[in-house]
Order: sequence, then structure tokens, then C-alpha cells
Amino acid sequence: MINLDKDEAFKEPLKYKKKRLLDTLVINQILKDKRLIKAFMEIPLEKFIPDKFKKLVRPYEDQPNLFYYDERNPKSYRTISAPHMITIMLQGLALESNDDLLILGAKSGYIAALAHKLAPKGEIVILEANSEIAKITAENLKKLNLDKNITINIKNPLKGMPELSPWQKILVTGAIEQRRIYPLLQQLDKDGGVLFAPIGQEFIQTYTQILRQNDEFFGKQQLQVKFSPLITQIEIDELELITDFDKFEISNNESTENDIESLNQLNKKIEIKYNTSILDKITSESIVRTKPINEEEREEVLLYLKEIVNNLLNLKKEENIDNCFDLVDNIEKSFEKLKIYKKDFEIKIKRGQQILNQIRSYNIIRKELEKQNLSDSVVIEQKIRVINNQIEEINVLLGYLTKEMKRIESIY
Repeated sequence: MINLDKDEAFKEPLKYKKKRLLDTLVINQILKDKRLIKAFMEIPLEKFIPDKFKKLVRPYEDQPNLFYYDERNPKSYRTISAPHMITIMLQGLALESNDDLLILGAKSGYIAALAHKLAPKGEIVILEANSEIAKITAENLKKLNLDKNITINIKNPLKGMPELSPWQKILVTGAIEQRRIYPLLQQLDKDGGVLFAPIGQEFIQTYTQILRQNDEFFGKQQLQVKFSPLITQIEIDELELITDFDKFEISNNESTENDIESLNQLNKKIEIKYNTSILDKITSESIVRTKPINEEEREEVLLYLKEIVNNLLNLKKEENIDNCFDLVDNIEKSFEKLKIYKKDFEIKIKRGQQILNQIRSYNIIRKELEKQNLSDSVVIEQKIRVINNQIEEINVLLGYLTKEMKRIESIY
């Protein structure tokens, strides 16, 4: 008797259900991007749904699919959006092959996996407030070998990620108030960056597409939707992760009066022009920009990469913590210089910067530990652990940069 894997046992019927669903979306003129059709076919939705929910959901029917439920709080459940809604989201972003995409709200990683197929040369970062959902998402991406292309951070999604801006595209997957989008708009690429978000109050929102050109913003309201609010609460278990040196990024989500005042000031500075046809010209088909490789630029890129590698090697053996901070700052400056070559040489700078941020966080912990009694065995043990973790991150970054240098040297 053939013993089939649980997923394998119902793969065949799901394949046909998927095809019927896509045919329906195409016939109804919802699904228009050929790349997205291919992505839907290649990415298995069922891999993003935990086993315990597989009997409760109906994958490849045009409805949301449950992937997370907290029995301690009956209202705390999360779904992967219905396929027609995912189609509208991803086509509304008009992703190009080398776009960097920031996704606010994980949705189990399924939307990010599809987006990677549309922007394979870009970088995708997910911000998720709920640690359990973040871990589920990370595991899902790892199962499909997408963890090198898509990263996830536990962080307040409302703040975005200005330290890694500019973003060519930003996707908001939960309801967000109008005043909350202004900090995100500031993080868009000035050369045609697009934000797509369900903007409005708790009960009903309008999915809105906003394009940035220099310091002007053009909006197009697409359709009315009903989304659950974007999760922004960091739970107690995430605060405990700080002492556990967890690799997920931790951020305080509490809004202060200063935050609200800053939002109000930003609101006054940004005007979104809705009565315009400029967004009608955005296409969901990939735009390919190619130009011959400039040898002088190649040498400059390699020089910056070598500077980073040398600084990392010095960081590995540096004992003085103040010097460690200086070396990290030098590396950050080199990454900033590389940004102008990012698209032409397809360098994944944001990935490097995220690893560097983790290295910097270990420096901060090391400095705090040095203020404590160094004869305390617990402190010594913690310091050794932090240094080992930091060296591990340095080695990861060194390995990535070494591969990048070989790749860039081989580009014709």
C-alpha cells in the first residue's frame, strides 16, 4: 500500500480547484497579470495553512482562509485574504522585477511568496506585530526555501521601516486610518514609489493606490473593502525576547502624544491629489530596464563591498566596544554609497543592512553587559553568548558579500 504524505494525498484535487479558480478570476477580468497567474500556479496555498486548520478551510475557493487562532482570545484570529483580494493587492502595486517591497502584516507569508515571483530581483521585508504569526510565517517561508528572499521582523507595522527606505512599493494588509499612512508615504521611492492600502475606520475602508513623484502624491481610490485592523500590539512574550537575544527585531508600539503630534504635522505637509489620471498609466506588467555594465562603476561597487568585508573582519577581532560601534558605522556608510548602484547591479542591500542592524544590537547589549560586574559568572556567560551570536551574524554577512562580489565580477 502506498503511504502518501498528508499534503500529497489531496494535491491532485487541489490542482484542479486552483485552475478553476484562476480561470474564474481571469474570465471576470480580475486577474490580468500573466506573471501573477504563473505565481499562483507555482506557490501552494495549502503550505501556508497549519495542519490543524486544513480540515476547516477551503483552499482555492474565493474566500479567506484561516491560518491563526488564539483560543485565549476568541477575537484573535487571522486569515489569508481571498484570492480575488490578493489579486487586487498585487496588481495594484504594479511590481517590477527588481522592486523592493515592504509588507505590513504577514498574512502567513503567502502574499509575500507570490510577490517574490513578481519581483524576484528585489527585496521583500514583512513587518508583523504578533510573535506567533511571525514565527509561523518564518517557518512557512523556510519550507519553500524563500527565507533567503523574504525576511520578517517583529515590529509595529504602522511605523514602517524608514531605516531601510526608500521602498519602491509598500503593501498594507489590514485596515489603517488615513492619518497613519503619512509616515509610510515618506518612505516611498521619490521616483514612482507606490503604496496600496485599505484606508478607513474599523467597519469599512477604501483600498487606495498612492503614487509618489518627487514630493508630490497622487491617489486613486479603487474599491470599498472590509478588513480587520492592522495588528500593532506587541505582547508580553515579545518583551521577554529582548533578554533572550531573539533574532526578530523588537520595537515599542505604544503611541505617545509626540507621535500623534508628529502625525498631525506630517498630515499638513502632504497633500494627496485624487483628481488625476496619472495612476491609470501604471501597468501591472513588469518593466525591464537594462543598460550596459560600466566598468568604472563595477570597480567602485567592488571597492565598497571590499571595504565592508575588511571592516567586518576587523569587527570580528575587535575587543574595544567603542571601536566596534565605529566599525559598524563605517559599514553602514558603505551600504549607503552602494544604494545608487542597487538596481543596475541587483545588489540586495536591505538584506545586508538588516544583518548589520542585528550586529549593532549585539554591540548595544555588549556595552550594557560591560557596565555590570564582570566577575559575575552569569554576566560572563551572557557576554560570551552575545559575542558568539554576533560573530555568527558577521559570518552570515561575510558569506553573502563574498557571493555578491563573485557575482558582480562575472556580470558582462
